[in-house]
Amino acid sequence: MADAQTKTLAGKAAVLEGMADHPAVKALLAWNADRLVDARFDRGELTLSVDKDDIVPALRALQTGGYDFFEDMTAVDWYPSIPRFQLSYHLLSHGYKQRIRLRAMVDETDPAVESITGIWQGANYYEREVFDLFGIRFAGHPNLRRILMPDAWKGHPLRKDYPVEGYR
Repeated sequence: MADAQTKTLAGKAAVLEGMADHPAVKALLAWNADRLVDARFDRGELTLSVDKDDIVPALRALQTGGYDFFEDMTAVDWYPSIPRFQLSYHLLSHGYKQRIRLRAMVDETDPAVESITGIWQGANYYEREVFDLFGIRFAGHPNLRRILMPDAWKGHPLRKDYPVEGYR
């Protein structure tokens, strides 16, 4: 793994081969090897991708595997690409002294995923922010409502197709 840490590994196969002993890779493979969609190691950062329906079980597997701290989450709008939205969850392992990113793509037609507040309560405000600014819903969230914009605000201002001056 030491050699793999200095070079870019693009794609699931390359990461699985070059970083087979990485704790996050081992945790996801132990959970369900077939559910890992993609992976990339670049500039010292490991990104593991799963389907949006697998976010909660994948995060539970990573938590069990030693990633004990939820740092944050955010979204990216890749408009006009399909799927349109990317959710990025950043986790830290104090024991391994490592950060990883878990990524899932969300389609514009049904921008909804399961809330992770049952795993990490600290995700509450991050999920509300993503809901408010991108319009992605989090099923099972204890209080999913706007956090930055007024309740009567129309639209989601960080979507790339949102008008620069807002809807009038």
